[in-house]
Amino acid sequence: MGSSTIYTSLNVPTVITSPSVNCLQWSEDGQAFFTSKSAVYIMTPEHGINFDVDSVLKSSVDEDTDENPLSGWFRTMIAIDKTDACRWTDYSQDWSATSLGSMDISVWAITLSPSQLTPDAGCILAILSSNMDLTLWIAGKNALKGEWKKITCVTTMLLDHFMKDTSLSATANTLAAQVLCIDWSSQPNFALSPAPGLDNSFLVCGNRAGTLLFIRHADGSKDKINLEYKLTVTDRWILQVAFSKWILVQPLTCIALVAYSTPDGTIGFVRVTQTLQQTSKQTPFALPFTMSTAFEQLETKVLDTRKGALTALKWVDVPGRLPILAYTRPGTVHLWSPSDPSPFSISHPTSTTTLYHPSWSGVQTLTLKTPKQLSIDSSPLHQSTGMQYISARDALVLCLVDGSFHVVYGIAGVACSVPILDYENVAATGVRTTNVGTAAVAVVDRPRSLKSESLSTTARGVFVRIERAAAGSNSNSAGVGGGAGTFADAMRTSGMVCYDGGLGTVMWIHEPTRPADLSYKHDAKHNSILTVTRLWDGEDSDENVLGALERVLSDSQLGPAPLHHLRPIFFHLRQRARLARLHDRLLEILEIGDNEGGTEQPHQSTTNAYQDPMNIHLDLRNSLKRHLFGDEQLMRLRMKLSLTDFAWKLSSLDTIKQSQYGAIAQRLLARISHENLKVVIQHLIGIINVIGRVSSGGRAVAPNIPFILRLILQSSLPSSSPPPLSSSSPPSPEDLSLIAEGQKLLKAVNGVLPQGHTNNHLNLSEICPACGVEVPFQNIINAACENGHRWSRCSITTFILSTAHVRTCIGCTRKAFLPPLSEFREDGEDSEQGGGEHAEHQGQEKKLFPKHSSLPHAVCESWFVVELLEAVHRCLFCGNAFVSVL
Repeated sequence: MGSSTIYTSLNVPTVITSPSVNCLQWSEDGQAFFTSKSAVYIMTPEHGINFDVDSVLKSSVDEDTDENPLSGWFRTMIAIDKTDACRWTDYSQDWSATSLGSMDISVWAITLSPSQLTPDAGCILAILSSNMDLTLWIAGKNALKGEWKKITCVTTMLLDHFMKDTSLSATANTLAAQVLCIDWSSQPNFALSPAPGLDNSFLVCGNRAGTLLFIRHADGSKDKINLEYKLTVTDRWILQVAFSKWILVQPLTCIALVAYSTPDGTIGFVRVTQTLQQTSKQTPFALPFTMSTAFEQLETKVLDTRKGALTALKWVDVPGRLPILAYTRPGTVHLWSPSDPSPFSISHPTSTTTLYHPSWSGVQTLTLKTPKQLSIDSSPLHQSTGMQYISARDALVLCLVDGSFHVVYGIAGVACSVPILDYENVAATGVRTTNVGTAAVAVVDRPRSLKSESLSTTARGVFVRIERAAAGSNSNSAGVGGGAGTFADAMRTSGMVCYDGGLGTVMWIHEPTRPADLSYKHDAKHNSILTVTRLWDGEDSDENVLGALERVLSDSQLGPAPLHHLRPIFFHLRQRARLARLHDRLLEILEIGDNEGGTEQPHQSTTNAYQDPMNIHLDLRNSLKRHLFGDEQLMRLRMKLSLTDFAWKLSSLDTIKQSQYGAIAQRLLARISHENLKVVIQHLIGIINVIGRVSSGGRAVAPNIPFILRLILQSSLPSSSPPPLSSSSPPSPEDLSLIAEGQKLLKAVNGVLPQGHTNNHLNLSEICPACGVEVPFQNIINAACENGHRWSRCSITTFILSTAHVRTCIGCTRKAFLPPLSEFREDGEDSEQGGGEHAEHQGQEKKLFPKHSSLPHAVCESWFVVELLEAVHRCLFCGNAFVSVL
């Protein structure tokens, strides 16, 4: 290929001391994390974000054009506190417990939890330092540019836990608390709709005592975490650990494997089984399941005759088949696939999985070579810093520290029947002997267009262009003077990931160095470059982009933010010429399908379920979460709306096309609003008897009635029911059912209204915060008084937003009130030990919120509105995250 487009070449003034395959990684929130010596950088690409776009960072040696627009970034960072390190000598002065990393503490490793674990529905970041300090961090008010807060120190919890065991020595307990490696599992998918909304992920830690620790986030506990299980698997240190994806092997049963390695290169496995067991509901809105988890050390081992510590250990997820374990040593890459499905229990007679096995099994060992001597530092013995599977090519792309790329084909047995390197010579007979027994396996030789040499040469060319541009502008960032980009300059690559889902664009972080120059270089003079560039052609055709879009809409799992799923699509549709070419096809894809709508929520009576009305709060909140954000069809509609708004903005030069996107956006918006409102109304019908009661504290709950009447009126407004898709297709019964639901709720409300209460839901006017005159409720988006004062309405409650304490969606920029209980916690008024949700609801009986709450009186007085605001942790319309400024 010719000169590659460089979409980003952003200087980051830092030195990276721990290159690895996990040094640079994506979170399920769509953010890129990479480690430096003393900090973790959090980079968010601008694609699909419309909040605070003026603060986006753009930097590249190429120009920003309509044909090849640059990628902009939001940036923030977490600096580790070196003074807050654990003093291991306080617990044991034995040489085996010595921490050499304490002499110059740096970030050793990071791992990210699944999304939707924090109060803002974000990810949790786990940071492991060279001193074996493990801490957990979450985003504050603004995940894009704001501060990240430490929520707990896992090491402190482990020390408190293990030091209580008097049966072991202090040294043994200290070793058990010294974590060497970490990984966080994904969420298992039990194929339920709506999704249960439970956190079933694990943070797995390997320690010096040879024990695997399985930790789960628990927001209501004192330490914010629970040590769920500990399993001793070896008498050696555990240096590497990797959690595979979850596989649904039976109804309501998922299994995953944890691979671990020891210093001599031995690889073992632990099987984790999670099962949802059906139980009777304790309350109408409670889940009819309890979770049980089993841990089992398997006898299965990787039969590899080679010895020596591993430099990388990672599961490769291949669509449609069992995960494959990939690991590397200096100069070699190894692939392992079980010879039978027993480790995953796929052989069970009631198994529901349809995963297939490739034509190879056991261990495949491939010897790396230098495709081309690109610099003085080129060598196949370097550590692996990137490992990405490209399903369209059935190829595994590896990146080494020297910036070279190596391509392994045949991972799934599609490109060829056994894994081979693209530069490996295959005998004329097409037969190649593997190291699994003595059997010979035939190699099906198919065209393999990705070449290690061409990828390495392209990457080197990008490096040279960036360094020569820096040298030409008299920049000292490269630290190599005017000869930047010569054979003596090495491209020290610390991490590499795909940027657009395998369509040819990759992202890496590198630092220019001169290995032959042995002079000292202070940390402050080091400079790394975050690079996004096109590495190979042929995958980003119009058909492939549309195919990727259809796969995203049909196969995306619940949990990750829509921006994470849609990043490859936004990236390739930024080109106005491409968007114009694909206009007609996009209209067909973005139109609402016949079967797209939310899952029906049955009415659930609470007539005799709750003796104490306060017990309903937590169950109601969780049920609202499940039905508003646990439905795949509703998520698909939200992603379509984000794409339609994106296309509408880019089509500003063509009013006809823009109006067509606008019409689809209106239909999508109406359908999403319809589904959201229907879920809320149906929940209200289920608890209407509780709404009419008086709480145990003697506080009348009649203030909930005005909000209920607003919903009834809203269900009859024209904007609440979706219009027909065309003039010839009348609204479906499902679309018109919203009005019927509203009338059903009105009838139920009339039966529980307090005596003397006037049911005048046609007069739901509010008071203008500026002049005090009435503001009629005629529009659910904006409000205006007769004096010309205009106000936005909360996208969740439709009340007037008369406060600056609001949250804003980063995608569609809709605003909503802050979650009241979260605001309460921010003010430090819920700081008692053992707090959390249980303590919150106990406090509600005495006083809902502090007097200084920024919420309007009508919101504070209605406990149902409070629970609704707490349940909505992402935008109801586009599904993306909220941020707040104040």
